[in-house]
Amino acid sequence: MQGISLNQFIQSIVSGVLLGGTFALLAAGFSLILGIAHVVNLSHPVFALVAAYITYWLLDLYGIDPLVSLVVVIPVLFLLGVILERTVIRETARRTKDLTSASLVLTFGIIIIVENLLLLFCKATPRLVTTSYSGKSLFIGNIAFPINHLISFGVAVITVGVIYVFLQHTYLGRAARAVWQDREGALLTGISIDRVNAVTYGISLASAGVAGTCMSLMYSIEPATHYSWITFAFAVVILGGVGSILGTAVAGLIIGLVIGISSALIPLTWINLVLFGIIILLLVVKPSGLFQH
Repeated sequence: MQGISLNQFIQSIVSGVLLGGTFALLAAGFSLILGIAHVVNLSHPVFALVAAYITYWLLDLYGIDPLVSLVVVIPVLFLLGVILERTVIRETARRTKDLTSASLVLTFGIIIIVENLLLLFCKATPRLVTTSYSGKSLFIGNIAFPINHLISFGVAVITVGVIYVFLQHTYLGRAARAVWQDREGALLTGISIDRVNAVTYGISLASAGVAGTCMSLMYSIEPATHYSWITFAFAVVILGGVGSILGTAVAGLIIGLVIGISSALIPLTWINLVLFGIIILLLVVKPSGLFQH
């Protein structure tokens, strides 16, 4: 165990919380589509990576700030999500009795296709989104708050909040929750399952797009980056419970804290061991997640 000062420990907590907010956003759409459409979308993080590349190229070629690039990222990823649901996912659902299992194979195939397209057009060179505020921090005493991380955290909190409001206070959101709770009952009340699935998938990928833009502000990206992202998305969903947006938000912060504090106390190579040791313990004690009954 490394000896650290109180300031270093507090700094690790701050870094973990800021990172956890983005993890929560990345996992929110993943959890949403799993709960409502029963699709295990392994390709969710690779579309977040696509958004990260869009953000990078808009900045590199046209000087468009990452926050402004969301005006392009959100509708593009939403439309892509709707198209994928209406073609690939919906057709698969009609041809299989077990969409959850089939979706694992299907979305893994999508990962391979998208990753190879990224390799073809973007190459394997790591890319870094560099803005006028990159590398700058706000300080409270000796504790640094990197501006990029603050922006990512703020955007993530707002986006998760918007998803929550959508699910709680709009017709389509309530319809989506009805489908999640009782699919056959929702169908009997006249809710269009196909419409709900399409919109949900669009929102899921749009949220992944926002998460990808946020992640690009904090880390360099390359075509294989999404593999580490899916690890954290699964961890957050397992901890927070499938379909629970508030649970996902809290779980993201918890995962971020575990990573932040662990990185200050133990070698980096052990962090995943600690993280998934906690997840395995949780699965034994409460397999539905901390925030599901």
